[in-house]
Amino acid sequence: MAVVTLERLSKRYDGAGEPAVKEVSLSVADGEFMVLLGPSGCGKSSVLRMIAGLESISAGTVSIDGRVMNHVPAKDRDIAMVFQSYALYPHMTVRENLAFGLRRRSVATAEIDRRVQNVAGKLALTPFLGRKPHALSGGQRQRVALGRAIVRDPKVFLFDEPLSNLDAALRTTTRNELIKQQHELGTTTIYVTHDQIEAMTMGDRICIMNRGELVQIGSPLEVYRKPADTFVARFLGSPPMNLMEARLERSGDAFAVQTAGISIPVITIPPQRLAPYAGKPLIHGIRPEDLYEMPPNELAGRSVQLPARILAVEPLGAETLLVLATKASNEELIARIGRETALRSGSEVMISLDTGAIHLFDRDTGKAIAEPP
Repeated sequence: MAVVTLERLSKRYDGAGEPAVKEVSLSVADGEFMVLLGPSGCGKSSVLRMIAGLESISAGTVSIDGRVMNHVPAKDRDIAMVFQSYALYPHMTVRENLAFGLRRRSVATAEIDRRVQNVAGKLALTPFLGRKPHALSGGQRQRVALGRAIVRDPKVFLFDEPLSNLDAALRTTTRNELIKQQHELGTTTIYVTHDQIEAMTMGDRICIMNRGELVQIGSPLEVYRKPADTFVARFLGSPPMNLMEARLERSGDAFAVQTAGISIPVITIPPQRLAPYAGKPLIHGIRPEDLYEMPPNELAGRSVQLPARILAVEPLGAETLLVLATKASNEELIARIGRETALRSGSEVMISLDTGAIHLFDRDTGKAIAEPP
């Protein structure tokens, strides 16, 4: 097993005006499943490739178990990488693909056979050992690529969007298989994706990146419930957090957000954090699931009514999404409500908002105004 440490890791490509990766510092614990999440072009794959030794490092260091790897060749880093494209040898059988890396390392034939049979059994590939990649489905090919990494028993697994070529059903089953295998093996894993569902369901921690920079690190629920800024608030969540223009007003020791024609008492953020923003514009955020057609009993005394007009009703089976326009300011927002709603497009409605679930952000920087950690 291994601890992977990045210290102010940077990458600037020739001819580029801005660095692709800007001073990323991160420590991945022994046996941890770390997900690098962000939009296309945010630098997450460049980070992964520098860890693997497939890209040169412009500045900073990559260390594994305290040993700096900057100038260690990729083949000597004891890392296994699984690519989006599978990268299987088309002229080789599944058995030969699984064994290839071990043969190059001159592992004994009996040991190769033992490892290949063991991994094929775990990944349900035994019936396909004699087939070539063209005779396999996309999910089977991805399991071969995963098996080729597992069979080497490396210190670190690196995954670069390995499920993005699969359809929705295969993606779910393969994701579950990958989680199961990582838990069984306990190998330190760094997984790159732009898919927030993969990130939320797979990672012990999520590292969110934007424009080459590390924006926030935390457990899946931590980064979802306490986004560090408006980028994380928008990026994490489907639908994303509703963000609206607002103003913070003070009355004695109490604070309230004025937005969309209503006043929302701020009950979750300490007054000392709010005081500098009194009388100033800011951004108010609320998750779609914290808006209600009818507030539950536990919200008694902790909700306010928001007048709105329904622009669209989107039934999704297990739930319904309401696209709303606030009556006072005509700002659009989305509410996630129960599947049995009788609400219709064009109707006017009073939506209940959970005052204990609001988020506030600095209007200039986008940074969260929150309780200190």
